[in-house]
Amino acid sequence: MATERHATLQVLAIPNVRRFISQRFFATLARSLLHATLAWHLWKASGSYAFLGWLGAVEFAPVIPASLIAGALADSWDRRRIIIISQAVAMLAAAALWYGSANAAAEIPLVLISAFALALTTAFENPAGSALLPAMVPRELFQAATVVSSNVRNLAAVSGPVLMAAATKLAGIPAAYALTAGLFAISIVALARVVCPAIEGQRARVDWESIREGIAFVRGHAVILSSITLDMFAVIFAGATALLPVFADEILDVGEWGYGILSASMQIGTLLMAALLLVAPPIRRPGRALLVSVLFFGIATILFGLSRSFPVSVLAFLLAGMADQVSMVTRSVILQMSTPDALRGRVNSVNMIFIGASNELGAAESGFLAALTTATFSVVAGGVACLGVLGTIWAGVPSLRRYRL
Repeated sequence: MATERHATLQVLAIPNVRRFISQRFFATLARSLLHATLAWHLWKASGSYAFLGWLGAVEFAPVIPASLIAGALADSWDRRRIIIISQAVAMLAAAALWYGSANAAAEIPLVLISAFALALTTAFENPAGSALLPAMVPRELFQAATVVSSNVRNLAAVSGPVLMAAATKLAGIPAAYALTAGLFAISIVALARVVCPAIEGQRARVDWESIREGIAFVRGHAVILSSITLDMFAVIFAGATALLPVFADEILDVGEWGYGILSASMQIGTLLMAALLLVAPPIRRPGRALLVSVLFFGIATILFGLSRSFPVSVLAFLLAGMADQVSMVTRSVILQMSTPDALRGRVNSVNMIFIGASNELGAAESGFLAALTTATFSVVAGGVACLGVLGTIWAGVPSLRRYRL
């Protein structure tokens, strides 16, 4: 008697899922390459901790209003078309950076303006992209599909900083921007082959009442709200990525290649953990797994901040990446499996606001606090604060740690 195929193989047997995941690879590679290049470019042009903080603030500025509108749009319009338009704008922004980065006087304003535009496109792309995958696979295969998709995206995210280091070392910063524009073009072509599933249930309207429905759904589900809140504050306080140029250039003295390796090391950790999750049984208690992963994330951040050894710093970021991967998978399962398809765009938009707040406000917090104190103090204090938030959520929301599939 034939044995049932592993869930991973069942996911990969779906042609539309394969096409969607391949597109996500090129899009993630482009954004990862671009994010690393923007931070390095701004650091080299300004030499200022505070400007790295301003980069995070600029990237966060459009997140809340744009994500709320994007969520309602993703529940009312063709989700694939939203992603294509968003990536086309990002491609044009990368091309503008390539063209204008040779003008030294305009470098800093150009980077900040482009970062704002790219954050805007990401705010529109993410709710639509997150809502597509659950509609492509049966419910029982969604966790496996999430792991497969995250493996591919983690591989792309690892490759982005390495490509950035190679491109800037060999041909300069403009070459990295040109490469980014090309990768976005490939992603758009791949996405054109994806069949967009119809939205189940009544389509939303793009108005305030429709937006409020998504917000009310999140507020009414304590497990969803606490899981995304925990992730937000953990990354706001313990996110050290904004200060990587400082650690690579001043503290560890490892230059461009060291910066590229440090930037990639967290993604390598996520890739390793994602590979383990591919063959491991499904996580049946995602709430508890989420809490434990945040504990390790905070500890790894403290270790990174205290380290003065490049190998130890890379190891700390590897551990942080492994913890972050478990957090991402479990949070995605909790969110998507608790949300009907007709609300997924709007609920994902709320989630993206929390993620945007964590990444961009975390960058701003790290940069500004480092400017007032030191880079080391900023990172270590953030890791300690992350553990404090974890303790509060663990004690205050018992339904999260008891949550089961």
